[in-house]
Amino acid sequence: MGVAENIKMIRDMFDVTQRELADIAGVTENAVSKWENGYSEPRMGAVERIAACYGLKKRHIIEDGGMDLIDPITKRPKILNDYPQGAIIPSPPRRAYAPLLGRVHAGDAQTPEIIEDNVSLPYEVWDKHRDGYFLEVEGNCMSKVYPEGCFIFVDPRMEPKNGSIAVVSIDGEDYVMRRLYRGANTMILSPDSWEDGYEDIVISEGDDRTVEFEGVVVWFQASKEME
Repeated sequence: MGVAENIKMIRDMFDVTQRELADIAGVTENAVSKWENGYSEPRMGAVERIAACYGLKKRHIIEDGGMDLIDPITKRPKILNDYPQGAIIPSPPRRAYAPLLGRVHAGDAQTPEIIEDNVSLPYEVWDKHRDGYFLEVEGNCMSKVYPEGCFIFVDPRMEPKNGSIAVVSIDGEDYVMRRLYRGANTMILSPDSWEDGYEDIVISEGDDRTVEFEGVVVWFQASKEME
């Protein structure tokens, strides 16, 4: 039994769909389907994420008969010496899901595009920010911290502080993600990019502009496994 059967056993043992396993591994649902049908094998990064999520070792996933070493009831290795003596055996971490509501431009402000989807994240992150939601980043004005294409997790209940990375709505409709600085009479939304050409958005008291805070970025993750 090789990788394909191991992947199928993992999904069956932990009761997850191909989509859910794809989210954990950081790949597409189609990639998981190809693994299970023997058309391709997961890259090591995906293997490590799956193993970490379910308290497995990499060899349980990539070696012939790897999942035969796991007890389907306890979901622990059948062979006690599979872990060093005295080791604390990890328990599978819990996963949570948050809605992917749209895209936010890390560049010029624009009207957000609505997306109906969900993205998985660690339970511990979601538990601290239960009203949070994901946005997909477009543009490169925040590329030093959040690369284009990644998912940022936004807490709408957090009040941004100086230096926070915030999502704001400008003039009632345009959304932008920038690092926020506040002065006595001025607000600066500053880029943090590896590229030149991005400028601060400066809004002073008395300007005929409105700014509404949509939330603070508290977590981010890649949208899929990097090639």
